[in-house]
Amino acid sequence: MIRNKEIRHFAGVFLVLTVASAAAGLLLAGPVGGIWMMVLAACYGAAFFVFTKKRYERIADMSEQIDRVLHGQDQLFLSEEEEGELSILQSEIRKMTLRFREQNATLQKEKERLSDSLANIAHQIRTPLTSINLILSLLANNPKEAQRLALLREEEELLFRMESLITSLLKLSRLDAGIVVFQSVPVEVGELIYTSLRPFLISMDLHDIVIQTEIPKDVYIRGDLDWLSQAVQNILKNCMESIGDHGSVQIICEDTLLYTELRIHDSGPGFSKEDLFHLFDRFYRGKSDKTSGYGIGLALAKSVITGQGGTITAGNHPDGGAVFSIRFPKNE
Repeated sequence: MIRNKEIRHFAGVFLVLTVASAAAGLLLAGPVGGIWMMVLAACYGAAFFVFTKKRYERIADMSEQIDRVLHGQDQLFLSEEEEGELSILQSEIRKMTLRFREQNATLQKEKERLSDSLANIAHQIRTPLTSINLILSLLANNPKEAQRLALLREEEELLFRMESLITSLLKLSRLDAGIVVFQSVPVEVGELIYTSLRPFLISMDLHDIVIQTEIPKDVYIRGDLDWLSQAVQNILKNCMESIGDHGSVQIICEDTLLYTELRIHDSGPGFSKEDLFHLFDRFYRGKSDKTSGYGIGLALAKSVITGQGGTITAGNHPDGGAVFSIRFPKNE
């Protein structure tokens, strides 16, 4: 305690005041008065020293407990203090400790999530790479032109899917990092649907997939057309992979005073009960053997839509098939 600068200053001031008081007592009341002044000053000094020592001991105990928490000890043991400055300090220390624990738990979860994501990404990329290496080996040992062309087409498809996977992963990472700035401009729903359908027109024609739309004119939502169309495309891609050939997709827009809703309903088999709870989980591919994606499209769609103030849900339609519902609240 004597190492503290303020204590040394106080001791010096107290000594000067004690000597001055004793001198004054000696002059005014004689030797007896001087002695009494010295005794009283000594008593006051001793009482102050004891009080201050206990106070510094409590502060030192708090400091030690904080140091333990900062070095990984989970528990904080602080005795209850009476009303006063130390009680306020103790309360703030408890709040700080709780905040540290919450942040540490969050960081641990993020670390585990990152580790799982990296493992999934490595697995997803390794799969097409293994197939490509196998095809290259077959090409080197297969002189037949027809088989070589078939293998080359298969390799091109794998490379395209791998490029699509990496692009989606990069978009997800940008969304997670919070570096994507969405535009907030009026987007006509009809334009959004047309932009989203355009990349699939040839594929839908080849697979005889019928698109039915019920989109009122002059209905707008606020958002980023490029990102929203990407989200809707991922949903449409999921629907078309589900229905296969000779199916249909119905797109309905409902505009109310409170929200604007898009419903995308396909004629496929719908979702199993096990899949319903994991549809928007990353890298979840479902229980069906027909699943050909990487489990990223719907997760990316949800991140884009929720990032612009909307909501997305999925389920089974009463008439059969899967139905996705995208809803944007009206701006005040």
